[in-house]
Amino acid sequence: MGEEHILVVDDERDIRELVDYNLLRDGFEVTCAPDGEQALEIARSENPDMVVLDLMLPGINGLEVCRLMQEDEQTSDIPIVMLTAKGQEADIVTGLEMGADDYVTKPFSPKVLVARVKAVLRRRGRGAAPKDKVIEAGGMTIHPGRHEVRVEGEIVDLTPTEFDLLHLLARRPGWVFTRDQIVDAIRGKDYPVTDRSVDVHVASLRRKLGSWGSSIETVRGVGYRLKDV
Repeated sequence: MGEEHILVVDDERDIRELVDYNLLRDGFEVTCAPDGEQALEIARSENPDMVVLDLMLPGINGLEVCRLMQEDEQTSDIPIVMLTAKGQEADIVTGLEMGADDYVTKPFSPKVLVARVKAVLRRRGRGAAPKDKVIEAGGMTIHPGRHEVRVEGEIVDLTPTEFDLLHLLARRPGWVFTRDQIVDAIRGKDYPVTDRSVDVHVASLRRKLGSWGSSIETVRGVGYRLKDV
């Protein structure tokens, strides 16, 4: 993995330098921005392969940057990893629902951040296998080729991680997947496993699926499954 261009957005100079150093060491091209305004300009003009985005920024905050990027055709396909000191679930979920692909909370391990950057880039670059079949579960349809989910005929706007998670569960309805299995399947074995990283995505996915969200069941002490309907 190398030559991918990463835009790092953080108002703290020492954080920018730390992230810049570690990404450069792994072969990435890096551009840094200290605020949301510059970040949007660079994202539009240079079209980086990913944005590592702090939420607590002066002026336009990170969540607003994320929203504006998603609404702009020039930047809507650029994956985003949130880097933030905010650990509250509400802030993380808001970012994920706005289209961010992952999050890392401060203080953080540079090795963990680089691993997550690589995992998101790998996942974004992976096409769906032609042999993947359309899955129908009651009123929900999952189309891997189109990367599309419909509930009662209406398209549900999911992030790539949420789609992969739902697709994994739907391929084996009734089967319980542990959090480790979920992370290995949709992110790779080099991704640090935490209960929170999986739980937050499940919570966001349930909300977006509306009445069908309850079909994703929690098996206490084990993991998650999609109800066999």
